[in-house]
Amino acid sequence: MTWDQELDARGLLCPLPVLKARKRLQGMATGEILRVVATDPAAVIDIPHFCAESGHELLEQQDEGEARAYLIRKG
Repeated sequence: MTWDQELDARGLLCPLPVLKARKRLQGMATGEILRVVATDPAAVIDIPHFCAESGHELLEQQDEGEARAYLIRKG
């Protein structure tokens, strides 16, 4: 799957990956896809919760070595 923008949040701890994703999504058009790469163990809970609460769609999440990648479609 392709994406429109990517946010490298590796090394950032809660709540920074979600806060940076929120800020990036604010500047994107509805329907665009943001790829977030994070190493924070809490992101596996925080990012899906953020998407559900904010009206964004979590399309996919997958492991990438020590990180996890999330594809979020802006709602």
